Amino acid sequence: MDTILIVDDEKNYPLILSAVLQEEGYETLTAHSGIQALDILEHSDVDLVLTDMKMAEMDGIELLERVKEQNTELPVMMMTAHGTVEKAVEAMQKGAYNYILKPFDNEQLIIYINKAMAMYRVVKENMALRSVVESKYSFGNLIGKSKVMRDIYETIRKVAPATATVLIEGASGTGKELVAKSIHFNSQRRNKPFVAVNCSALAESLLESELFGHEKGAFTGAVAMKKGRFEIADGGTLFLDEIGELSASLQVKLLRVLQEKVFERVGGVRPISVNIRLIAATNKSLKQEIHEGRFREDLFYRLNVVHIVLPPLKSRLEDIRPLVAHFIQKYTDQRHSQVAVTHVDQQVERLFYEYSWPGNVRELENVIERAMVMCAGNGIELTDLPKDFRQNVSKDNSFQLEGLPAQTTLYKALAHVEKEMILRALRKTNFVQSHAANLLGIGKSGLNQKIKKHGIQIPSTPSSEH
Repeated sequence: MDTILIVDDEKNYPLILSAVLQEEGYETLTAHSGIQALDILEHSDVDLVLTDMKMAEMDGIELLERVKEQNTELPVMMMTAHGTVEKAVEAMQKGAYNYILKPFDNEQLIIYINKAMAMYRVVKENMALRSVVESKYSFGNLIGKSKVMRDIYETIRKVAPATATVLIEGASGTGKELVAKSIHFNSQRRNKPFVAVNCSALAESLLESELFGHEKGAFTGAVAMKKGRFEIADGGTLFLDEIGELSASLQVKLLRVLQEKVFERVGGVRPISVNIRLIAATNKSLKQEIHEGRFREDLFYRLNVVHIVLPPLKSRLEDIRPLVAHFIQKYTDQRHSQVAVTHVDQQVERLFYEYSWPGNVRELENVIERAMVMCAGNGIELTDLPKDFRQNVSKDNSFQLEGLPAQTTLYKALAHVEKEMILRALRKTNFVQSHAANLLGIGKSGLNQKIKKHGIQIPSTPSSEH
């Protein structure tokens, strides 16, 4: 129920207004002075202040100023007599929502209040949404405790307050857009737009219009002027995903924007300048693209001021457990069962460690989402996992020489086989190294040396099952 604070130093007036507003479904609080009103505001949740203009000790203008110091968004409506209309106008200039002349019609008062309440509800919803968004894209939602992820958190923490261009490289599903949003929502631009464009999703002609906008009549179908994503992102962050897919001509235009800070809409001649922070991402190696003549080297160096590389999930096995716990929590609300899922079966966890996760974190999330729907008890079991996923794990466990490049030397091939066999043994024994060493037929100290040699990460809390 919305609450209105009525402030008037006339003894009976707040009581009369309370009765009127309570009939309309509002909860009311009353104060007979500005000082009393401020005390109530400090200890109560109020959605609108309805105050008289002329009061002893503290008038309506001063009360308005004090209220706005505490909450700039809280609507304040002034009640005033004919002789103080000029004061009411001054109050409007200082942030009052509206004013109404005494004596007033109760219906008119209700109309004003209903409009103010509707506006404030939208403001509160936006504030709540912003809070959720900022929470979602804080560092806490980049899940992982491995060293490589801790290093990425530190990089984000340092780069977020700056305006430098950031290039994020990583395979599909590793969370490139999540990193971009974390940078944005931890920066001074957090209250401005975050605009994302997938450069691989549109044809070149459409992508140019999408990025830079177009003027009316610029091409067939351009029936009106349209702002591009650069303009929409003004003051905020523009995220260009799959930047490696840009055509040669669009690379030239993007380079010009980065160098000169201006562009023209398609079909336009007027230079437009915007203030944006650019973050780009790619699942390709741009250095390799440069080597093969598909990406401009000068554009690469413009983009690559700060470089973040997201590792594949298979190279940070230590993060599987916290990621699984995070996704179980995320999809708990979608379950129609009264039984809460609290864990995954040990066989399932072992399967997760054995799999190479070609779809990375996104694939893991999809598997958990599906399992949460199918799970009938409080633990995810093998039968809750998709059949094709279990088959893929089985295929993944057979080592294929065809996966090695043709130029691989015997030494590198043997090292690769050794690493794969050690990983498989560790996964099968839930990373209990003594049991993995027995499985491999070597000593524990020898296994430990090989783990260090190959840079294999061991989860910090391996299961004690074996």
